[in-house]
Amino acid sequence: MEYTLGLMDPQLGRDRLVAVLTRLHTFWTAAEAGLNAWARRSPGDAGTVAWSRRRRAHLFAEDLRALGAEPDAGARPELPAVEDTDQALGRLYVLEGSTLGGTFIARHLATLPALGPDVRLGAFSPYGAETGAMWHAYRRVTRERVAAGGDADRVVAAARATFTALAAWCTPVGAPA
Repeated sequence: MEYTLGLMDPQLGRDRLVAVLTRLHTFWTAAEAGLNAWARRSPGDAGTVAWSRRRRAHLFAEDLRALGAEPDAGARPELPAVEDTDQALGRLYVLEGSTLGGTFIARHLATLPALGPDVRLGAFSPYGAETGAMWHAYRRVTRERVAAGGDADRVVAAARATFTALAAWCTPVGAPA
């Protein structure tokens, strides 16, 4: 089923944005939980990819609060465990890749009258002018990992599983009303 979250809609309202951000916050919280467990087991690899700087669930929570909403502490999607660095890099492919398109979303959201001039959202463009450099660094680490004997098939499988979980989790807010 194809769907859209409607974030680029010029008439996007606060309620719709809160619904989407709530869904994304819970997804990122679940995805980051698996990456946090991996980082505790593989702190050297987590440091190499700058995992501590790449976390974004807290930014989605801050964005919700800026809109006068509270993050949902309820249901979260079930994602596969992150067993090793190859799987972590696959999951990160999805999370980090979203920052590229997120810069366009952030620019669009800044123009919406429904948000008002005092609302500043940060989860879609967490790195600002450093977005390209952060993506490049992620790609470099991933290429080096695979060149040193990492399993590219495991990286890709983890990315696919993360994409699938994200699409399934966001379908309810993308379905026509």
